[in-house]
Parts: sequence; C-alpha cells; structure tokens
Amino acid sequence: MISTMRRHATTLALFAALTTGLTAVVNTLTKPTIAHQAQLQQKALLDQVIPPDIYDNNILQECYLVTDEALGTTSARHLYLARKGDTPVAAAIESSAPDGYSGAIHLLIGADFHGKVLGVRVTEHHETPGLGDKIDPRVSDWITRFTGRTVQSADDRQWAVKKDGGEYDQFTGATITPRAVVNASKRTALFMQPLPARLTTLQNCGEE
Repeated sequence: MISTMRRHATTLALFAALTTGLTAVVNTLTKPTIAHQAQLQQKALLDQVIPPDIYDNNILQECYLVTDEALGTTSARHLYLARKGDTPVAAAIESSAPDGYSGAIHLLIGADFHGKVLGVRVTEHHETPGLGDKIDPRVSDWITRFTGRTVQSADDRQWAVKKDGGEYDQFTGATITPRAVVNASKRTALFMQPLPARLTTLQNCGEE
C-alpha cells in the first residue's frame, strides 16, 4: 500500500511539474502578443481623443507621469505627448471626476495647450445603468460634445451643465454624473495649458 501511495505521489508531482512548465512556456510565447494587443487597444483609444493627423511622433513612446489634484486624484497619471516635428502640439492625459454619483469616473482627455479639448472618453465608471451611464459612448454620443470646445478661463461659465447655466445637457433624472464629467474636463484642459514649459521636469513612464 505504501508503495502504491508513493507511485501516486510521484505521478502527481511529475504531473504538477509538467503543468507548471507548460504554463510557463505558454506564458513566454504569448506575452509579446498580449503586450502588442494592449498597445493597439491603447493607440485606438488615443486616436479617439487626439486626431492622428495632427502629430507625427510615436505617441505611445512619449509617455510621462504627472501628479496634480486638478486631475481628480493625488496618484500619478499617464500623459501621452503628441508632437509635430519637435513641437509639442497636444497631449492625452488620464484624469478623474471624483464626484460621480456612484464613485470616481475615470477619463482620458485630449487637448492642445491653448484650452481646446480634442476629445474625451470614459475609461471606467460605475454610474447607474439607464441614467448616468449616458457618459459611455456605447450608450449615447453625449461625451463627443466636448470635441472642439475651448476653455477660456477657470471662470468660463459655458463649461457647466445647462441646469447650472452652462452649455452641456444634463440627463433626465441624473445631473450629478454629467456635472462631474464637465467639471473634470474643464479642470484638465486648464491644467494642460502651461504643460509644455514643464515637460523637462516630468518623469518618463518607463521609470515607474
């Protein structure tokens, strides 16, 4: 009986070792493909907030870390810089609206350095389906209305929902969510304006 148990234990150990080795091999073989697919998805998202025809650099390789409360969090956020030749023309930056109805709403916002918003997309949210989720482009086109709008100053009253005297529609039964996204987009666009002067002080994403 002891001999039988030993044989079973040896068989199980060999099976475990073989499975572990096979998993490691599969992971090694698929890791580059997974990383490439992730880059393609990130580039597709960036193309939604910065028109690809306004820059000619590899925007994924020009990634920097920025930290500022204007971005809705004290954590470091990724910033992707768009250049035309050697001239910075725009950037896409991760931002957050911490005051969403059901928690923080995470955004990717593209803008130039003169207050013009080039695009806004929601990357994560927990807003109520059928109400606050209209910020999601898969549900409605509301989020596209930021494209091409310019923030003139911190007290630009146009950058508010209509209920607060601004230009942006609120949702029926849900004002908190669009208000949070409008405010976050405005703050982020203002944050971006003096950014070119700070580029040499920013940490590269590869140094995380």
